[in-house]
Amino acid sequence: MLSRIAESLFWIGRYVERADGTARILDVHLERLNQLPLAEQRTVSANLMSVMGVDIREDESPPGLQQLVTRMAFDLQQPNSIAGSLSAARENARRARETVSAPVWESLNATWNGLTSHRQDVVGTYRFCTWVIERTATAQGMADSTMSRDDSWQFLALGRSLERADMTARMLATGDEEAFRLSWANMLRCAGAYESFLRSRRAAFGDTYAVEFLLLDRLFPRSVVSSLRQVEQALIALDPEYSRTGKMDSARRLVGQACTFLEYHHSDDLLGELPEHLERVRAACSGASDAITSKYFAQAAEQAWTGEHV
Repeated sequence: MLSRIAESLFWIGRYVERADGTARILDVHLERLNQLPLAEQRTVSANLMSVMGVDIREDESPPGLQQLVTRMAFDLQQPNSIAGSLSAARENARRARETVSAPVWESLNATWNGLTSHRQDVVGTYRFCTWVIERTATAQGMADSTMSRDDSWQFLALGRSLERADMTARMLATGDEEAFRLSWANMLRCAGAYESFLRSRRAAFGDTYAVEFLLLDRLFPRSVVSSLRQVEQALIALDPEYSRTGKMDSARRLVGQACTFLEYHHSDDLLGELPEHLERVRAACSGASDAITSKYFAQAAEQAWTGEHV
């Protein structure tokens, strides 16, 4: 496979998952932000934009609710926004048109064409986020049901899983009730995990259990550990090299170390250690992205999360 095609497939997976994750986070936070006093709205908006990697210029006033909506949802020039991510996914699909299936291309193209048909206020953004979640699920479902499980699908799945681990880490970073005024029950709903969590925990409910589920559960597909395992499986499928001495490429090593640490680390204060765990996960995702780019792609990715050296 040509490296430019592999790169486009990798970034299609990342950008579609980024749009989905950002829509989920923005949707659940808008409901709470709309009920807060103006001063608290600005504080929480600034915290949220910082976690999501949206730059705030020094000459700008503290961001309010409308600025948050514009920068995170509709700004086409912002690579971390929903519209920017979907536009980039469509552009990468256009470059890899001969490799992606027709249903995947049509789904991404139709989504791109519909970006400008939404009201850019708070009420319109609620509907926009719901629409984005449905459209990204359609695109991902089309890819899963119409693409052969060859290298092209593995690169797409690799990008999707790597971005999902990073997005869940960012999602957990916004779960601080003091900084973001968001309960962990709403955080579970943000990840689409509320019902799965209740079935797994039954009567046991609390902040620690919710964090543990989103961070460590092996069966829930959006948990950090599950996403990292999916990244590792895709990397093995792309390069099934076996070595008796345990030698492996840098991306597998970084992802494996982060995942193994989370699985086997015992903690009596998971909430207190959460920022350290999330920073480790995000560093592993960034490092793995660098390693994948260096190994498989001829050129660096055009747009990346803040902090990624590509």
